[in-house]
Amino acid sequence: MKNRSSVKGILIALGAALAVSNVYIFSKAALRSVHIAQFGFYWFGLGIIWNLIYIFSFGKQKGLKNLQSNAWWALLLIALLEMAGTLLFFLAIQKVENPAVVSFLANINPLLITGLGIFLLHERFNLLEFTGMMITLSGALMISYNSNTSLTGLFIPGTEYVWMSGLIYSFSSIIAKKNITRIDPSYLAMARIILLFFLSVLMVLSLGLSIKIPADAFKNIAIGSVLGPFLTAFLGYLSMKYIEVSKASIVRSVRSLFVMTGAYLYFGSFPTQLQIAGGLLTIAGVIFISWGKLKERRDNKIRS
Repeated sequence: MKNRSSVKGILIALGAALAVSNVYIFSKAALRSVHIAQFGFYWFGLGIIWNLIYIFSFGKQKGLKNLQSNAWWALLLIALLEMAGTLLFFLAIQKVENPAVVSFLANINPLLITGLGIFLLHERFNLLEFTGMMITLSGALMISYNSNTSLTGLFIPGTEYVWMSGLIYSFSSIIAKKNITRIDPSYLAMARIILLFFLSVLMVLSLGLSIKIPADAFKNIAIGSVLGPFLTAFLGYLSMKYIEVSKASIVRSVRSLFVMTGAYLYFGSFPTQLQIAGGLLTIAGVIFISWGKLKERRDNKIRS
């Protein structure tokens, strides 16, 4: 039974990786023809609808009345951080030519979360985790490096958004980790989307933009909004019922390979050899970090 549950969890996590890989593709396609404020208006507006369907389908709205006041403040802080991180993520998608580069570079998140956990929560790390952190950092620097002499600067324009987004997400993850027993994950997802939707509305109004967009852009947004704000989160949380978070992280890291394939088929673009090498290093780094966490957890069980 345990093996069956593990296989089921891995398959669900793989489904989450496939779903989120398409977010990179469809959001990039939409952002090529619409302003980021118009994109956000529809992306997060539709995301609210999908998440409301999920929340009411599983009766999760009933738990809101049980949230204590300090949990509401934590929810607001996490939502604000997630809002900033998501905005920077989509700025990176818009700015960086190939979405596979953004996906590879997003593998720095486990590195940043582990690093912040060590400094803020005084968590311990082992040799495997340290090795993974160094491998991930090396790969991330290789991906970000600007080898195009026609562009100024040491790093590719737009990659700074991924680094900033990853740092903000890491702070958010640390705070969420301390409050996850008090706050249902669906509330976190919903709060972030609501804030992002209202920010998009304010940007549309202040910039005098029209909410009328090309039909192809709306199609890409509609598909992506189901895969991103809804399906990815749902499958990601569901996979954690059957396998450890560290195992899920390993499986999800392969999304970069899906994005690379999709970007080639959809846009005809391919990362450079240096970026692919760096991307493979970040995946290897995620595996080492997650493997180290699994080993530490098992060692703790044996000692206890």
